[in-house]
Amino acid sequence: MYSILLSAGWPIWPLLILSIIGLAIVIERTWYLRQVHIFPTGTLETAFSLCNQLLGQKSIANEQITQLTQLSPASPLLACALREKSADNNAQSALEELQAVAQSTWLKFDRYLGVLATIATIAPLLGLFGTVVGMIEIFGSQGAVNGAGSPQQLAHGISVALYNTAFGLLIAIPALASWRALRAIANQRQRECEEFTRQLFKKLYPTESNS
Repeated sequence: MYSILLSAGWPIWPLLILSIIGLAIVIERTWYLRQVHIFPTGTLETAFSLCNQLLGQKSIANEQITQLTQLSPASPLLACALREKSADNNAQSALEELQAVAQSTWLKFDRYLGVLATIATIAPLLGLFGTVVGMIEIFGSQGAVNGAGSPQQLAHGISVALYNTAFGLLIAIPALASWRALRAIANQRQRECEEFTRQLFKKLYPTESNS
């Protein structure tokens, strides 16, 4: 492997750095967007239990809402609805607060996905750049003194051109596929959050939800 990197020349190093960053993002996002992480066991049960408690007693402790907020990345949405109802705010005010919390939650779901898409876009361009560098070396070897080209330099130029093209595609294709897959998972988690929050909101504000 090290010999391949040497044969590919210096343009391969930016591609290697991109591949490491892309792999780290894929691993981190795959771990973060797991359903068991977004909705740990007991989170929904706790939220709806607090909802029943709030509707029955008309009040719940702020500490209970704070604890719910810290359970998962999605729980601030549920906690926000409970907090608005506990403060006796109307449905419109609660919806506005929920929208603000939702925006910050979706940003957490989408974190680093833009970087991964950028890697998928620029990796082939960097591979093309390495190809151009290799071609320059090839033509340089043919323009040596007295017109006698160096076979070693010619072979090195060809290696640089081909290896960089291959590495660029090798990085871009998995990065693009991973971005699409993670984008779909993030969208699915967002829809799940919206549905659970809608159910909780409908229970907290039955009259306003049906109007």
